[in-house]
Formats: sequence, C-alpha cells, structure tokens
Amino acid sequence: MKCSNRYRPKSLKKKEVNALLRVAGQSTHGLAKRNYALIQLLLQTGVRIGEVADLKISDVTIHQRSGFLHISKGKGLKQRDIPLNAAVRRALTSYIQMKSTVSPTDSLFHSKRNNSISVRTLQAIISQIVKKAHIKRIDVSAHTLRHTFAVNYLKANPGKLIELASLMGHESIESVAIYTRPTREDLSNDLERSPINVF
Repeated sequence: MKCSNRYRPKSLKKKEVNALLRVAGQSTHGLAKRNYALIQLLLQTGVRIGEVADLKISDVTIHQRSGFLHISKGKGLKQRDIPLNAAVRRALTSYIQMKSTVSPTDSLFHSKRNNSISVRTLQAIISQIVKKAHIKRIDVSAHTLRHTFAVNYLKANPGKLIELASLMGHESIESVAIYTRPTREDLSNDLERSPINVF
C-alpha cells in the first residue's frame, strides 16, 4: 500500500540543480540566456508555470542589490511581489539585455520566433533541459522546481511557513506544511543513527 502523501514532495538535489542550470546555459540557437533565466526564475522564486507565461517585462524590477517580481495574475487572480535574489537578478538582467528591443508590455519569455510563450511550450523546454541533464532519480517538471524552491527555503529559514505561503501565493500555511514532512530518506537516515542500531 502506497502512502506517498505522508512524505515531503520530491525535490531536486544540489547536484541535479547544477546539472539543470549547466544544460540550460549551454542551450543552442541563441536560447542559452533565456533558458538559464527561466530555470533560475523557477528555482529561486517558486512561481507557478502559468504565472511565468503571463509575465511581462514590466513585472520585473531589478536594482543593483535588490529586485522583485510582480505576479499580477496569481491563483484566484491574487497579486503578490516576490523578492529576487542575486542569482536570478543576474540571470534575468543578462537575458533582458540581450533582447534587441524591449517594451514594458512585451512578454518576458519568448519563443524562437519571438512570439509570446505558452505554458505547454515552457513545459516542453523544461522537459528537454531535464532530459539533457540526465536526471532520472525522479520525474522533473516545473512543479518539481517549485517544490525544490520550497524545500530549500525552509532549509535556510526553518519554521517560516507564513513567509513561504506568502511567497508561493498560498492563502494558508496548511498548503506549505507538506514541506516540513520528512522524506523517506530522512526517516531511514534517522533510524540508522539510532544508538541501539547494533548487531
């Protein structure tokens, strides 16, 4: 009998994150900066893929030491602002600066033909990057990157469930409490360390 909901959602390990970013940054056809910025944005902010598809250039504010992302059409049409850390600020700045013309009303992410990008296309881009990164331990989607953001946020900021819920666009902390659950691996390691684990 499977009870997968008892465990924390699966997320990427650091070496898998590095592999994803490396592959994204090596994309061909002039798409390296776009793909790298996309992966960094998902990993560093935990935004939903549908929210990414709706982003405009004007939704990104970047200063030298700070920045934020404005989500105008979150779940339930709720708005929120998400701070941008140094990694994603650098990636987005590099990507936006390479665009030949930039209008505040332009979509943040474009296809090869410079059209607005759909959720399905964004998912396909992520799938291609995952495949090239040879990540096979778990199935990886945009939602896995959202889980990875949440798990790492709580590792760095233990107990900050209200803040995490706010960043992820959730109404209540119950929605993010799943990230405090142990993984099967955590439980296994805990039992291995037991003082009575003697034979």
